[in-house]
Amino acid sequence: MKDLNKKKINLFVPGRLCLFGEHSDWAGMYRTVNSDIVTGQAVVTGIEQGIYATVERNEKFIVESKLPIYKDEYLESPMDTEVLLDVAKQGGFFSYVAGVASYINDNYTVDGLKINVTRMDLPIKSGLSSSAAICVLVARAFNQMYNLRMNVKGEMQAAFRGEQRTPSRCGRLDQACAYGVKPVLMNFDGVEIDSKELSVGTTFRWVVANLNASKDTIKILADLNRCFPFAEDEKQRKVQEALGEDNRRINERAVKFLEEGDITGLGKLMDEWQANFDNKVMPACSELVAPILHSVMKDEEVRKYICGAKGVGSQGDGSVQFLCKNEECVKKLQDYLDTKGMSSFTLTLKPGQSVRKAVIPLAGFGTRIFPATKAMKKGFAPVVDKDGMLKPALFIMIEELLDAGIEEICLIIGEDEQEEYDKLFAPVSEELKNRLPNDKAEYADKIVEMRQHITFVYQNERRGFGHAVYLTRSFSEGSSVLLLLGDFIYETYGGISCSRQVIDAYMECGKTLVSIEEVELERVVHYGILYGQWNDDNESLMKVESMVEKPTDDYAEEYLGVINSKKQKKYYATFGQYVLTPEVYDELSAMVITADNEGSDAEIGLTEALDRVRAKYGMYAFLPEGRSYDLGLPEAYRYTLTHYGR
Repeated sequence: MKDLNKKKINLFVPGRLCLFGEHSDWAGMYRTVNSDIVTGQAVVTGIEQGIYATVERNEKFIVESKLPIYKDEYLESPMDTEVLLDVAKQGGFFSYVAGVASYINDNYTVDGLKINVTRMDLPIKSGLSSSAAICVLVARAFNQMYNLRMNVKGEMQAAFRGEQRTPSRCGRLDQACAYGVKPVLMNFDGVEIDSKELSVGTTFRWVVANLNASKDTIKILADLNRCFPFAEDEKQRKVQEALGEDNRRINERAVKFLEEGDITGLGKLMDEWQANFDNKVMPACSELVAPILHSVMKDEEVRKYICGAKGVGSQGDGSVQFLCKNEECVKKLQDYLDTKGMSSFTLTLKPGQSVRKAVIPLAGFGTRIFPATKAMKKGFAPVVDKDGMLKPALFIMIEELLDAGIEEICLIIGEDEQEEYDKLFAPVSEELKNRLPNDKAEYADKIVEMRQHITFVYQNERRGFGHAVYLTRSFSEGSSVLLLLGDFIYETYGGISCSRQVIDAYMECGKTLVSIEEVELERVVHYGILYGQWNDDNESLMKVESMVEKPTDDYAEEYLGVINSKKQKKYYATFGQYVLTPEVYDELSAMVITADNEGSDAEIGLTEALDRVRAKYGMYAFLPEGRSYDLGLPEAYRYTLTHYGR
């Protein structure tokens, strides 16, 4: 436990931008009183700016920062709910963190934390919910440090409940920043809340600008809340209509435009939403007249670069969001806004959002390297890493994943193997640690830190590679995951790891992705071979047209050769890294159900599931700049030992 207490983690939580549906979150809560009110709905996304912090355990709850914005002020409190609630009720920045800490203390058995806010590039009081970001950060810090097993929705709930203990009483869409920089569709039905990640069909680029003015959010909310739960006149009825029926119709189209990649349609919809808001909601509150906001949105120079615009947050003269036509327009708009003294930042949503989870299957018998596997698990095979340290290969894989931005890693093992993995990640004794050189003593702490990112899933039936992956469907929680083979390590030719390259490629295409490497024609019989057409000038991203498992030379030469720009025919095998979308898990589930219903014990193949996804939804292959090293064959392992990292 002593080593665990020394663990330090780094966290980042973004601010959030409501693309459509402002005010509908709290309006939807009135359904508990008036069931005729329409369910609230909003499309919300995290942004690229946010709050960065380091976190470590402490007996007390401490929040500090050297950033000028905090003016050397800090919070130090015992983990006592009454004391924390007193701080929460006082308002201000520290009220938010204290509110969440008090909620955690009420509902979980934890000690304290020391949170050091190291960086903050998120504008405050601009409708981007810096308060929600810090609340999510505190909830996530407790969750990760004490392994509370909250999923993203659980963190959102803790953040929301904590902020409700402050004078702020924020809306519930704010905590969507817990999802990261990705769009989320949120529904608000009374006290119930539901959220769903959205996909986007092309790259959308926003510019968000500070209007350098002011707005009275309290007055806006007070005036609009008077229109609920029962409308007493036509003006109030129109507010309910705008935040209800109108809002849901617009959100339905917004989701469609996002998924289809229709930038022009989405921009026009932003203008439409703002016009409807001005027509039906503005009359209820003088603060919403917002002369600066409207003058900027109508500026002829601004309109050259955008497809549409609307206000941010509660509306009023706080901030404005613009959907730009292309990347060049982003720069020109920002340059123009600079001449007006308006600071701005960008938000880019790409077809695939960053992958936070990874899976490594490790439950195989390791027959190909028997009898070595009587003494150690295959993933424990030692390899000299690039830093000169001799490590189990699994540690090299995990380091690459964490460096690539992966936050959660699922290891698929046999249930009888758990004890061996517990020993692998256990803290070393103080006696041993004191004898280790400094770099190895630090690595001993790093091993313990690795364990905090790991979840285990047991594969007690050997029903094929696809079945092993199928067992991680709950772990995926409906998001895309990075799959690594358990008997390969990877080496990049440049500064970006192979895992990071694969994730970035997925973010560009937004489809199920298989990494590939070139193989000689005479070797195709040993691999799964992919055929398709290059999708980019660099010939690194290919739209897959067919997959064939271990084809003959003749078949591959006739049907599977990919022609490059030099008119050469090349052959590409799987490289061992995949990004699996939810559709892959759907296909695996269908295959398992069919096999179970038929009483079949046939193996469930991942390749078959991937090919089904390819046929239904499309799939891409990516050629990373790097190579893989095999640990699963004696001769290949010998080659790995002599060539990896050299």
